[in-house]
Amino acid sequence: QVQLVESGGGLVQTGGSLRLSCAASGRTFSSYAMGWFRHAPGKERDFIAAISASGGSTRYADSVQGRFTISRDNAKNTVYLQMNSLKPEDTAVYYCAADRFLALRWGTPTQVDPPYWGQGTQVIVSS
Repeated sequence: QVQLVESGGGLVQTGGSLRLSCAASGRTFSSYAMGWFRHAPGKERDFIAAISASGGSTRYADSVQGRFTISRDNAKNTVYLQMNSLKPEDTAVYYCAADRFLALRWGTPTQVDPPYWGQGTQVIVSS
């Protein structure tokens, strides 16, 4: 079992930055690929970014490529999402997720939803 708790959301102006954090419980954090998804009002939940268990590989949705950076600190059981050049369309509830086996499918037509999710943190980007 993995429990995930996000923090760092808030209100920011267009062009601003935020850093989200996701703290994980358990001693096997370094065995899990981690990711971020977001759910905007009236839209489906979308994959944003993923990082491998070791942190050596990352992947991003086209909509955030070049603006967002995912990273992790396995010693602190924490994954981060640095969000720069924020736009109003980035407004959403952001969720942290964990999966040991199927993270490579995130954001693809064969996506299998991760088994572990955080409670979400709200990000609002004002225009």
